[in-house]
Amino acid sequence: MPAETVLLLPGTASDEVFVRSVFADPLSQVGAVLTAPRVRTLSERLTALENASAGHPIVVGGVSLGAHVAAAWAVRNPAKCAGLILALPAWTGHPGGAPAAMAAKISADVVTNEGLDAALRGTTGWLHDELSRAWRAYGEQLVPHLREAATSEAPTLEELKTLGVPTGIVGCTDDPVHPIEIAEQWAGAIPGAVLTTIALDAYPHALGRAVQAWQQARS
Repeated sequence: MPAETVLLLPGTASDEVFVRSVFADPLSQVGAVLTAPRVRTLSERLTALENASAGHPIVVGGVSLGAHVAAAWAVRNPAKCAGLILALPAWTGHPGGAPAAMAAKISADVVTNEGLDAALRGTTGWLHDELSRAWRAYGEQLVPHLREAATSEAPTLEELKTLGVPTGIVGCTDDPVHPIEIAEQWAGAIPGAVLTTIALDAYPHALGRAVQAWQQARS
């Protein structure tokens, strides 16, 4: 029997390198294979889902914005989705003043007015390394993407209630940009979803625990 393929999408201005670093090993441990497409815009994320789902249902998901896009796609395409692996959903429905949306808007403004290096100046450690690589790779697409992400719609709770596939969610108890309340709301809305929680100091690799939550939801 061939290994199950799971397509996971990156968050706002993140990339496939980060997705692979977090999820490739946890998926391999459960006999699944990760597909992490190189995508930059929202439309490219949607195209990747459509292309991968041609002919058979697939397991999809992602981090933050990637989780939003995958879940919204699953709502609209229930026959094409076999499961969901969702890390750090950042808001529900319209972003409004959600911290992640505000952070994207502020970053876009700083890059526009002061340059990329200024926008990266406040980050440290692994986050600085990840953003420095990914943001530079976005090039001229960075600012437009930050702005489109900041205004993009996530699924509503009513839409999430229509999902009927095994779903694993990981939320963080002390991440101010991705409030744990959002992950809890999503887990409460999606029938049978399993939520696992982590702490900020366990980033980034603990995000892969969403895979184990997905496995629990399947059993």
